[in-house]
Amino acid sequence: MAVPVTAPQGSLTAAPAGSPPQRRAARRAGGRIWLVFVLPFAVPFVAFYLAPIGYAITQSLLRTERSGGIFGRPRTVFTGLDQYAAVFSDPAFLSGVGRMLLFGVVQVPIMLAIALALALVLDSAVARLKKVFRIVFFLPYAIPGVVAALMWAFLYSPQLSPIVNVLDAVGPRPDFLGSEAILWSIANVVTWTYTGYNMLIIFAALQAIPQELSEAARSDGAGGIRTAWSIKIPIVRPALVLTGVFSIIGTLQLFTEPVVLRLISTNITSGYTPNLLAFSIASGNNYPLAAATSVVLAMGTFVLSFGFFRLAQKRGWS
Repeated sequence: MAVPVTAPQGSLTAAPAGSPPQRRAARRAGGRIWLVFVLPFAVPFVAFYLAPIGYAITQSLLRTERSGGIFGRPRTVFTGLDQYAAVFSDPAFLSGVGRMLLFGVVQVPIMLAIALALALVLDSAVARLKKVFRIVFFLPYAIPGVVAALMWAFLYSPQLSPIVNVLDAVGPRPDFLGSEAILWSIANVVTWTYTGYNMLIIFAALQAIPQELSEAARSDGAGGIRTAWSIKIPIVRPALVLTGVFSIIGTLQLFTEPVVLRLISTNITSGYTPNLLAFSIASGNNYPLAAATSVVLAMGTFVLSFGFFRLAQKRGWS
């Protein structure tokens, strides 16, 4: 007679391997794997980027008041857009924005033109010692901004500069720190610093161009200048747009050079640039107004850079 086999206790409720509950649990575990890759980026992004932006916007909507005189107890009150109205009615802010727009219209095209020319020369077949010259052109960008500004301040100083002494001996004495020249003296420092950086971006784009295009152009009788104008420059337009966006952002955030040159020139005021104005306001403990100035500057930078990018897309440059 056959003996019935008794299943172990609890086996009737146990799910076999590969059953739907186990597959659903495996899918849920696999669906959370992306957190391992996202969190190392998301946590610093939120903590050091989004949180400061949110704090600045919050501060720009407030104002600190004191009851009982200057030594009274401070309290923070909500003022809405009053701080932004004060920013747009500030003549120093408006003149600083206008000054930076003029700076960008003149300095950025000149800098990018020089960077493009240097990149094309390094990419040409006749160039020698390309690695050496890449390092030489990039070296000014590797120098800290404060050090570079101090170096140029020495060269601009009428009492110390050998350049001023030489020019004074052969002609009229230049005043690099005068009211009419100081903006372009700053532009010269910025151009010297960032031309090599932009050149490397454009040069990297040139290196990605297939050699067959240049060989086909040479076989058709095109010279180096014709090849650069008709083939290389149109192909590297996206790199030019990228460097243009970077330059627009850097122009509106100009800070280091004016701060350093302000020590030796009275023609640079506390509101010479919008960024310097925000710093000066914050130094006076008016943090809500400084936050509103910073937010307006950030929004203006976004609008100008995004507008330039959209214009480049419509023109087919990127």
